[in-house]
Amino acid sequence: MSGAVKDILRVVSSSLQIPTIIILLILIGAAVFMLGSIIAEFFTDHRKLKASIPVLIDELQGASSKEMVRIIDRADILIRQKEALKYLVRRVAYPDDTREALARQLIAEEEARYRKITKVTDIIARVAPMFGLMGTLIPLGPGLIALGQGDTKTLSDSLLIAFDTTVAGLISGAVSYVVSGIRKSWYEEYMTALETLMETILEEQSQARMRAYARLKESEGAGK
Repeated sequence: MSGAVKDILRVVSSSLQIPTIIILLILIGAAVFMLGSIIAEFFTDHRKLKASIPVLIDELQGASSKEMVRIIDRADILIRQKEALKYLVRRVAYPDDTREALARQLIAEEEARYRKITKVTDIIARVAPMFGLMGTLIPLGPGLIALGQGDTKTLSDSLLIAFDTTVAGLISGAVSYVVSGIRKSWYEEYMTALETLMETILEEQSQARMRAYARLKESEGAGK
């Protein structure tokens, strides 16, 4: 009975060798793709992010909604940030509470987008070493059997597969971990800038609304 169970277990583990290798190849391809995408992102987005947020905040002080749109359009910030900020600016007629809720929603959408991007590399960074370990251990069983039988060729082939899968898993995990770390630092910077600019816009529009209301009261008082 125990011999049959061992044979079944050996067959199951041996049958997982090819799927494990295929998954490792997919993970390597995904890691290479992510590495290429972050390089492209650096040259298309991150390198062009040259706007000084304090300077941009100074420019927004006392500006009307139309002026804010023009300032945002010519600012060196991300296109998605520009669209979100202009969307908020153009809702100046909304009540303050509604605009604050809208700003929170826009920020939450950006955070969800960034989490979705980094989630892929986080998963690869975690599972790639696991599959590398599986690819290392699975061929060692036949290799040890071959060692007992004096079959050095089968042993060497098994060890070669074990070493290759280990390297593949570690490389995939390491590349994904680095890419994920870099992206998280970038996206944290993007979100901080977006939140700061949205708070500035909300405050400036509220102040403008209060000033308009005060002028209206003054004109009504002068008319009396």
